Amino acid sequence: MLLTRKTSSAAATSASSTLVHSLARGLSRAVPTMDRRAFLRRSGLGLGAGLAASQLTLVRKAQAADATKPAEGGSTKVEVKRTVCGHCSVGCAIDAVVENGVWVRQEPVFDSPINLGAHCAKGAAVREHGHGEYRLKYPMKLVGGKYQRITWDQALNEISAKLLEIRKQSGPDALFVIGSSKHNNEQAYLLRKWVSLWGTNNCDHQARICHSTTVAGVANTWGYGAMTNSYNDMQNSKAALYIGSNAAEAHPVSMLHMLHAKENGCKMIVVDPRFTRTAAKADEYVRIRSGTDIPFLFGVLYHVFKNGWEDKKYIEDRVWGMDKVREEVMAKWTPDKVQEVCGVDEATCHKVAEIMAKNRPSTIVWCMGQTQHSIGNAMVRASCILQLALGNIGVSGGGANIFRGHDNVQGATDVGPNPDSLPGYYGLAEGAWKHFAAAWGVDFEWIKKQYAPGMMTKSGMTVSRWVDGVLEKNELIDQDSNLRALFFWGHAPNSQTRGLDMKRAMDKLDLLVVVDPFPSATAAMAAMPGKPEDLNPNRSVYLLPACTQFETSGSCTASNRSLQWREKVIEPLWESRTDHMIMYQLAEKLGFGKELVKNYKMVKGKGGMLEPETESILREINRSVWTIGYTGQSPERLKAHMRNMHVFDVKTLKANGGVDKETGYQLDGDYFGLPWPCYGTPELKHPGSPNLYDTSKHVMEGGGNFRANFGVERDGVSLLAADGSYSKGADITTGYPEFDHVLLKKLGWWDELTDEEKKAAEGKNWKTDPSGGIIRVAMKNHGCHPFGNGRARAVVWNFPDPIPQHREPLYSPRADLIEKYPTHDDKMAFWRLPTLYKTVQQQNKDIGKTFPLIMTSGRLVEYEGGGEETRSNPWLAELQQEMFVEINPAAANDRGIRNGDAVIVKTPTGAQLRVRALVTERVARDTVFLPFHFSGHWQGVDLLRYYPEGAAPIVRGEAANTATTYGYDSVTMMQETKTTVCQIEKATA
Repeated sequence: MLLTRKTSSAAATSASSTLVHSLARGLSRAVPTMDRRAFLRRSGLGLGAGLAASQLTLVRKAQAADATKPAEGGSTKVEVKRTVCGHCSVGCAIDAVVENGVWVRQEPVFDSPINLGAHCAKGAAVREHGHGEYRLKYPMKLVGGKYQRITWDQALNEISAKLLEIRKQSGPDALFVIGSSKHNNEQAYLLRKWVSLWGTNNCDHQARICHSTTVAGVANTWGYGAMTNSYNDMQNSKAALYIGSNAAEAHPVSMLHMLHAKENGCKMIVVDPRFTRTAAKADEYVRIRSGTDIPFLFGVLYHVFKNGWEDKKYIEDRVWGMDKVREEVMAKWTPDKVQEVCGVDEATCHKVAEIMAKNRPSTIVWCMGQTQHSIGNAMVRASCILQLALGNIGVSGGGANIFRGHDNVQGATDVGPNPDSLPGYYGLAEGAWKHFAAAWGVDFEWIKKQYAPGMMTKSGMTVSRWVDGVLEKNELIDQDSNLRALFFWGHAPNSQTRGLDMKRAMDKLDLLVVVDPFPSATAAMAAMPGKPEDLNPNRSVYLLPACTQFETSGSCTASNRSLQWREKVIEPLWESRTDHMIMYQLAEKLGFGKELVKNYKMVKGKGGMLEPETESILREINRSVWTIGYTGQSPERLKAHMRNMHVFDVKTLKANGGVDKETGYQLDGDYFGLPWPCYGTPELKHPGSPNLYDTSKHVMEGGGNFRANFGVERDGVSLLAADGSYSKGADITTGYPEFDHVLLKKLGWWDELTDEEKKAAEGKNWKTDPSGGIIRVAMKNHGCHPFGNGRARAVVWNFPDPIPQHREPLYSPRADLIEKYPTHDDKMAFWRLPTLYKTVQQQNKDIGKTFPLIMTSGRLVEYEGGGEETRSNPWLAELQQEMFVEINPAAANDRGIRNGDAVIVKTPTGAQLRVRALVTERVARDTVFLPFHFSGHWQGVDLLRYYPEGAAPIVRGEAANTATTYGYDSVTMMQETKTTVCQIEKATA
């Protein structure tokens, strides 16, 4: 395939006229011949999983000269830039063809071990970024209800002045910054640093409301809160259980690997309240009531224990507390109780258990269907416990394959703006701050003075609750001031619950800033009229145009923990600037610009203005984020991987030989993208970790064991791995704690450090040793894991429910089950805010009489996230033109609703959504489904006039989350979106 082969700039410039004219002919023919049917066929939507392995030319040149005419001077410069799709977390590689600075064509990278030359509909249409007709083009300010164009200087001056005024009056915690899962790793890291130097922990991003329960639940079970294996490794699975995951639409190209597994006999089970496109590919489909994952999973585990199918040796050696789980499951989750709560009968649970047990290695996949609940942390731990019982963790073909949502939501979680942690999950203790102060070259005491007294080590508010940070009574908030200023920095407001309350909160702010390539629903919500009593007459609203990731360079982390480096495809369009340039320019005006970029090489960006070099930022990450092994992925190694994708095995991701011609780097033995943890310095050449906790490999070959992160003993039982359980080749053949300077000395290994390493490592542990020497000695010299060798925890004693408990949603139509399975008690100070549980549930225990239908939500293959970007893409907008609700025929007939009717969806919040009815048996008669990608309509009103002129999305519709109800996870403050209750009636007009 010609266009998948990279060429140097010089070679590209002298490309033959034959290639140029061939490209020109393809471009000139693309649009006139591309009708809807052709698009569907060529994008692969005609296939069950929405996959395509054929090349796709569906683009036109934006305001460019006739394709057959040469550029001025008679030469045509054609370049091929390698990048990564900006939508879901699979990490599909794209070769962008750029002619004289114009992005004219794209090709899926056939050499990519991840997408194998395939695209879904969204990936096939990313070239639309190349002209950006519906983008936010200029800085704008809301004046008299309309957005007016202003200059960058005016915007930056007014925003910074307002921020400093608010800080003086109310302190640094009056600001909340919502970051982005679309930022590259370097920008996400820089934003957490920016917020820290401002002096607040009030920052968060999309991961809070998609997989925060996963991160907390999984990390507290066995060490790291991430996908354990990879999409590719699923080809080695003998059985796969998808629960709360509609991969065929949410992660279409991931289905390539599962379909290959099915060709080899893998048994696929899908558990979901809705019969999805993924379910259509399953060997077994199981329908459960939304919110009852624990009863189902423990119902399956009941049969595993009853039939002796658990891996007893594995549990004995590597798991703590499984005996307590077994006792509870066998007593509480008998088949009759399981069926009563989740609706699944004994035979079905037995069949699922038998398939998973008799077809090992078996894997489990979950997504937001499992995470977005008030007990989401417990649900994901129930999934972990099932896999531990079967001995499926740390095994190729097994694992907990947690599919993340956005292209860099994994990386933004790892190193970005989390309110309870510094980059790399270091937490907020003083020692963590001193570690990063040293890495940043900034005085610790100076940073401390930026914070309000006592707030530096206190977790901030969450993105799911910023609304209450504005609206709640001040005396009930665990900080001095309510929130007064808010940044939406690449985040969609319609992805959050309680839309009616959010509108009120937006109106009460003093400052609202949107930084985004698209104006997002925030712009329209802020401009549309609200309640007069809510409107702050002194409020200022600004829109700042940011670049897309195709107009900058940097790394992104796929769901499998592999990092990929994006080349810049085109220069920033219109007046947009890179996110890191905007951060730097704001920091300069706020008084901490020098501290922000102290360690970075500054380079010329848009208009010759300075911005930090992304490679420099990644090198700072390499020097500081030891905890999760973001230290070995240097820019040079990542770029070599991108240039040599063809050497990596499709199933294992391991390089088979290979030398990078540009640098001479030896690729042999590396795993593609150096999936974290990639320990030690880049010079150590750790290959990355394809499957976490895999004791069958040496630690220097990507192997590992469970993390010793929870102490050494509990209730008289060791929390360290049993004798004989260790990573291949380790000098210590039993469990051991994490490595620090004391342990290294006790073992007699201290003198294996160099003198320079000794000086750096004295008084430090493996996570804070800036030399990487402790890691080098433990791993390379002795085959031991720096984070120790512990047991996974089946019982997490520091969580509200140490053993996962089913608790009915706050709004449940099953009044008969609320007394049996009540929610948690209210919390008066939780992430700085009072949070209600039992009060809300008791006040609404009979809500099912008025709102009898369970309203759940999810993705469509055509759109992604909040949808502003994809609904602004004409190729995708054609495919899905209207917001809808899926309703069962019986439920529709009871309400006099026919397929295609306009209907009103009502919820207890008072919201009324006007949408189209799609009558289908995909959903049961007690459940309805709405996609969550829409915005731009507000309870029947089109908000077109409230968008900046020319920047409204092509397709607009009601946002599902305008109507969703109150409810938050008891550990992470995850929003409860999958169990809102509603009533539906036919629209009268």
